[in-house]
Amino acid sequence: MNVVVAGGSGFIGAPLVAALRGQGDVVTVLSRTVAPGLPAGAGVMAWPAAPEHAPSPWRQAVAGADAIVNLSGESIAGGRWTPAQKQRILQSRVNATRAIVEAASASERPGRVLVNASAVGFYGPRGDEPVTENDGPGGDFLSGVCAAWEAEARRAESGGLRVVLPRFGLVLARDGGALPRMAMPFRLFAGGPLGSGRQWVPWIHRDDVVALLLLLVADSAARGPVNAVGPEPARNRDFARALGRALGRPSWLPAPAPLLRLALGEAADGLLLAGQRALPQRAGALGYRFRHTTAGAALRAVYGS
Repeated sequence: MNVVVAGGSGFIGAPLVAALRGQGDVVTVLSRTVAPGLPAGAGVMAWPAAPEHAPSPWRQAVAGADAIVNLSGESIAGGRWTPAQKQRILQSRVNATRAIVEAASASERPGRVLVNASAVGFYGPRGDEPVTENDGPGGDFLSGVCAAWEAEARRAESGGLRVVLPRFGLVLARDGGALPRMAMPFRLFAGGPLGSGRQWVPWIHRDDVVALLLLLVADSAARGPVNAVGPEPARNRDFARALGRALGRPSWLPAPAPLLRLALGEAADGLLLAGQRALPQRAGALGYRFRHTTAGAALRAVYGS
């Protein structure tokens, strides 16, 4: 299978590229930067995030692909959400997806698939309410970003592509994502729950993310949103306790919500103080079996404890 991975040099993209090549697929990576850690032999093409209509190698690669996985987007955890940063977060996702959909529309071959990243932030803050892929969007900033992102991807359906929208939770790995920053206070013996600690953390180990993405690419029954989260979401206080145990550190010092809001502004609520009790209903229906079923087991696997 010929697969194009946009954002294939990143935190999720690089191990996905390795897994695809390991099963014999031919992979082309679209990246705004060429990372040295990509597997040997992986084709890498520079590409712009904004759509373009002139012929170019990356557009030809997308048009000729059997499967396209789009993981591109500005980090949402890069600091305060200023108006300019919020615009970058939104436009980086919408523009990259629009460019891919336009390039993919150049081919009418049947059986093609676009797996386009999204996030459980789609649902907005939900308190203790369990949410599945059948639930609608929330009303906050991240929810609006995810809704616009997904709508852009679904335009590919009119061109005959099967579109799958994995909604990622907090992806756990030692070498990237949010977890290393979350772990730093624990390493300094100053870790603990955030705010009240009652908010839900929809986590997933990166190994499960990669394996689930492979399934979504291959299984013709996979369509629409799929919550990419572990089967047992954890409250923040329980996640903090599990993280402390995995690191061999206490988890006794809470971070007060006002202090987090002072430091991060709106991003504190969007990323840390609110959450979703998201459940992987469709992953289960597709027969996916999680390698890591609890936050504690996933964190022990991350840190080898």
